[in-house]
Amino acid sequence: MKVLIIGGGVIGLLTALELSQAGCEVTLLDKQDFGQAASWAGGGILSTMYPWLYPDAVNGLARFGKAMYQQWQPLLQQATGLDIEINPSGMLILDEADFNTGLGWAAHDHDPQQTAQLLTDSALHSINPRLNSSISQGLWFPELANIRNPRLLKTLIAFLKLQPNVNMQAFTTVQRFDIKNNRISAVVDEHGKRWQADQYVIATGAWSGLLSEQFDWQVPVKPIQGQMILFKAPAQWLPTMVMHQGIYLIPRLDGHIVCGSSTDDVGFNTDVNIETGLKLQQTAYRLAPELQDMPRVHAWAGLRPSVPDGVPYIGQAPLGQTSQQSNLWLNCGHFRNGLVMAPASARLLKQQMLGETLMVDPTAYLPANRLGQNQPFKLM
Repeated sequence: MKVLIIGGGVIGLLTALELSQAGCEVTLLDKQDFGQAASWAGGGILSTMYPWLYPDAVNGLARFGKAMYQQWQPLLQQATGLDIEINPSGMLILDEADFNTGLGWAAHDHDPQQTAQLLTDSALHSINPRLNSSISQGLWFPELANIRNPRLLKTLIAFLKLQPNVNMQAFTTVQRFDIKNNRISAVVDEHGKRWQADQYVIATGAWSGLLSEQFDWQVPVKPIQGQMILFKAPAQWLPTMVMHQGIYLIPRLDGHIVCGSSTDDVGFNTDVNIETGLKLQQTAYRLAPELQDMPRVHAWAGLRPSVPDGVPYIGQAPLGQTSQQSNLWLNCGHFRNGLVMAPASARLLKQQMLGETLMVDPTAYLPANRLGQNQPFKLM
């Protein structure tokens, strides 16, 4: 089977990985270089940020993230010599209003990666001595981890370029789909070149709505900007991830610390806002005061693909009156959880496309059940 995937972020790359490992011939197109946009810009937390606030459909895929990356890691590293850098740091959530809810959710959910306990005073500061001394309580999730997404993307790109059944074409913009008898016969790029396959996948994140304008429906994806700051501390300086009021500190293995993130509805603008950056920086200094002594390395902003109900679209998209004979597929709309949902999203799409046993019930994600519904956006 020949599959053409449009979009070379983490969703498209992992979809290409799954399908190519299953024996498909895969062509991957991106309008810029691979591994850019939201995939590069994100924090890489391998969990939803406050799991009890998310739909079951989101947590249902996110729970696979850490384990699936750990399963892929040896294959990727052996082939490329690159490390995707999974950091099993655990996370402290400092929002007192969420303590009881979080403990109840962890006890009820029975996910071994989401075990939680409430720490106070010396127990809290022994886990993370960099915390502000005025912080006296924290909800501790010891099994949570983060992945260094730029290294992940670099590794996936390098691995896929080694595969004889994968063709990667960067800086190739899809202008339209050629459709005949309710099936796509080709996509046409900006130079008029026709790219043909048996199946076609849209995995273009925040741009998925623009790419679907040709059809009788449009993917209701809205770009939401998230701004980030990078600090450099000594290796292992910050031992855990820290979260408070939606702002997080994420330690990398080499001492870099990512602080994020804002949620700004500014269209497709990725310019860094100075005022927003100062607010993030001030929050970082309140959480870990000694960060003020560490150099601030970089600031950037990315665009998350928000959808109305927060649940991504994964599955066949309708062409004409039905999706049953369609050869168009969607894998998009993951908002803030693209990195953690990507492995399971890619595998679920592959399983649907190839008629394999499904890892989860796909009903909540199927585009045919949801496209055309007018719903207000919920930013979680």
